[in-house]
Amino acid sequence: MLQAGGAIGLTAAVGLPAAAATRTKITDLGPALVQFALMSSVLVGDVIYIGTRNTLPARVVAFHVPTRKVIGQTDLTTGYAIQAIAADPTGRYLYAGVLQKSGGPQANLHRWDLSTPDQPAVPIGRIGDRDVRDITVAPDGVVFAVGGGSPTAPALWQYDPGTGAVSNLGVPDPASTLARAVAATSDAVFFGAGSTLGGGGTTSRASLFAYDRAGGGFANITPREMLADPSLRDFAVVGDRLLAGSAGGTEPAKIAIIELADTSKYKLATLSSQVTKMYAADGDTVYYATDSLIESISLSTAAVTKVPFDGPSLGEVWGVEVRAGKVEVVSGYGFVAEIDPATRGCVVTDLIAAGAPAGPQAVMGIAAGCGFVYVGGNGTIARHSLHGGPTKYVQAPGEAKDAEVIDGVLYTGQYNSQGIWTYDPKTGRPPRQLAEFPGTQNRPLDTCWDADNRRLLVAVQSDTEGGGALWTYLPDTKKAANFPNPIDGVQLVRAVAVRRGIAYLGGDNAQTTGPRGTVVAFDPVRGKELWRIESGQAYGVGSLTVHGKYLYGMALKGGFFVIDLDQRKIVHTADHRPVCPQWSSMVLNRGRIYVASDTTLMRFDPKTFAMTVVAAQLNGGWYSGSHVNHDEHGVLYTMRGTNLVAIDDRV
Repeated sequence: MLQAGGAIGLTAAVGLPAAAATRTKITDLGPALVQFALMSSVLVGDVIYIGTRNTLPARVVAFHVPTRKVIGQTDLTTGYAIQAIAADPTGRYLYAGVLQKSGGPQANLHRWDLSTPDQPAVPIGRIGDRDVRDITVAPDGVVFAVGGGSPTAPALWQYDPGTGAVSNLGVPDPASTLARAVAATSDAVFFGAGSTLGGGGTTSRASLFAYDRAGGGFANITPREMLADPSLRDFAVVGDRLLAGSAGGTEPAKIAIIELADTSKYKLATLSSQVTKMYAADGDTVYYATDSLIESISLSTAAVTKVPFDGPSLGEVWGVEVRAGKVEVVSGYGFVAEIDPATRGCVVTDLIAAGAPAGPQAVMGIAAGCGFVYVGGNGTIARHSLHGGPTKYVQAPGEAKDAEVIDGVLYTGQYNSQGIWTYDPKTGRPPRQLAEFPGTQNRPLDTCWDADNRRLLVAVQSDTEGGGALWTYLPDTKKAANFPNPIDGVQLVRAVAVRRGIAYLGGDNAQTTGPRGTVVAFDPVRGKELWRIESGQAYGVGSLTVHGKYLYGMALKGGFFVIDLDQRKIVHTADHRPVCPQWSSMVLNRGRIYVASDTTLMRFDPKTFAMTVVAAQLNGGWYSGSHVNHDEHGVLYTMRGTNLVAIDDRV
């Protein structure tokens, strides 16, 4: 949009001198990542209803299993993703709860009347938590929901379809940060919580509470074997038993088969993976998903069995159902796999080919080099050709949170607990894992290439335990190293920069209280801290880069600082919150420091540290924080809305 004749418009928009504006060329490269991304599903009769992820508007599509076609859809008026979806016992109403960027008066609960599928879903109310993570419908049609994302601990919420009222039934675990599991009978509601996100410090571990629907009040019925796990992950009521699955952390995930008549009695199975979710019963057998596989558990013995099949990798699974003796698996890769446990047969239906609408998705990491720009999404990486070729999508598990292109090869920090991956477009082979690290160090946030020592540096957060890590990888020797908690036991490592082989780590804290904003100089060869300095910012460090003897940093919400590395002291600070309301990413390019925030691309002068807006009102479609990167020609790449843009800024 803003090329040649558009330069005058850019000048007016950002208030730059005309001479400077004419040196900035912004090229729109089109949607950064287009796919049908999903996050939930439920089977009603012969139709699987599937909720979308990281797209606007949030949408439910109806996939007809016998014909393997999408036969309907409805758009929701709020939210960017649907993680919670459930049907009432009659099969008439479908309830959906959404994830949102911010809470407010808008609804986060919706209902679709399946008897009139041509009519859209309607908002029916809101729970006080920002996000709805799970939803269930009791036998009498009353709806219960749980979630999180607000400053307060998650509560148990009730929606009464008779009155339309949404009620807060209480907060059973005040130290929890997220509730992801709920199930209900005529007599009780089961609430599962913990600290899968924002864990560590004084936050709680796995907790399972039973709420008495008649008398009110909660009873803690958490199986003792699950007390060390980060959280409860999923529930299902099967006959006279409750299946409760925990999320793995320092120990593997577990499943408890609990007797409803006496919840102190249960059978327990410890799994070999970190994930168990999406329970679907077929007689004594209950099928479920692990990290990327399908397993089953016996209700009578709690024996666990892998379910082999002849088919593709399932990736992250967001639905497991049983129909006519077959297991229907809804994959985050955008397909439905119908598995026959008796024969190992597998029929795969691509949902876009079946009629599901593809659309622009919120994105994650960006990397550029050797004629390509890479953009990370859910279960995929988009490779854009800068020479006019078509965009190619390569399947990759989880999410590429950040990445670098080195000698034409892509290296990514891969969430969740996937370590470091690589993709070489010259080989034609799919992405593969290079280095695996402890599963609790699960969320890579920032990557940095040490060109002097040919070492990849990755800043990491531990969602469940608190703190974080520095990962390193040397492509030439294939050696990896992990340095847990290099700042302290509570600060995650949100940003990393490098100078002369020394890594500079920027600390943040997922808790509302406690230390944050520490900068540590760290020797990745010896695995040793050299020195540290407090940034003095009110919020944690969001991004870092080095130019000459200065380390530049941007804290969350726009607190800018410069550290003289020789003198080891802060020499400049400024408040740039108007152009950096929350997140940031920072790179050195053509001798200038560039920062991409949620809204703006800005440039810093290396002598005066003055800030100049390069591109305003970008409002990038980011899923987990903004990013900017550059190629070998000095062209910058970031997002404007859901489109990828190339910015050639010559000063």
